[in-house]
Amino acid sequence: MKDQIRDYAKKLLQDGTVDGFLALRKDGEHIHPHLFTRADELDSLSLGDLEKPGQARYPLIKVLLRLTRLQPTQKLAVMVRGCEERAFHKLVQASQINPNRVTLVGFSCSQDLADRCGCLKPWPDELVAGEKPDVPPSPKVVTATPKNLVKDMQFLKDNFQRCIKCYGCRNICPVCFCHECTLEEETFVPKTGSTLPPANPEFLFTRAVHMVGYCVYCGLCEEACPAHIPLKIVYKMVANIMDEKHGYRIQDFPGRGQSAPAPDDASNA
Repeated sequence: MKDQIRDYAKKLLQDGTVDGFLALRKDGEHIHPHLFTRADELDSLSLGDLEKPGQARYPLIKVLLRLTRLQPTQKLAVMVRGCEERAFHKLVQASQINPNRVTLVGFSCSQDLADRCGCLKPWPDELVAGEKPDVPPSPKVVTATPKNLVKDMQFLKDNFQRCIKCYGCRNICPVCFCHECTLEEETFVPKTGSTLPPANPEFLFTRAVHMVGYCVYCGLCEEACPAHIPLKIVYKMVANIMDEKHGYRIQDFPGRGQSAPAPDDASNA
């Protein structure tokens, strides 16, 4: 699979289709994001956590967003799996990335990785390498629905109280693109007085509501959370409560095609 991606990316660079290929590079035992600009660099290409399970995951689409903001005329390719492709489409829908200047180089997650993530579509539409898992992966995360609102609200409150407001979930999220963030207001994290943030659940709840219609369930936030909050389940439950109480239905795969806008204005988040 790596050879297929490498050969495809080499052709893109050699024929001038793109100016750079954003992917993962392996330096010794360390794997990190890298913008390949020469075909001969691609021998160090890595597939990340497919090679080191449980490690080496990075928000490549977030890196892509930063690169396109710095160099809007550059033509770039980016290595994506299913969730990353969904994040890319969500940013395109939000007019944050010009799709005409980006080429997607997609690969499928392994069956084991798909099962561990609970992803219902662990492959991108723009599939260059890999095979789709033969057996549909477990729906245990993505299709979770609240059965008892009182019980589920208590579950959410307990998890919200564990949040230490470190911004790890926001900083790693591939679809967080706002220049000004509501979560930085003094209501949530005071700039003066106590050195500790206020013990209230509104911080994470505000983010969870904002992610309705945006979350692509990549799980990076959950991996980054030092409090080990099951954020994918939290976001899905809040989305379902929004649907139940306000009639806003989130799609299983936001970011694919034309999806309904979120009930809030993302530009003010």
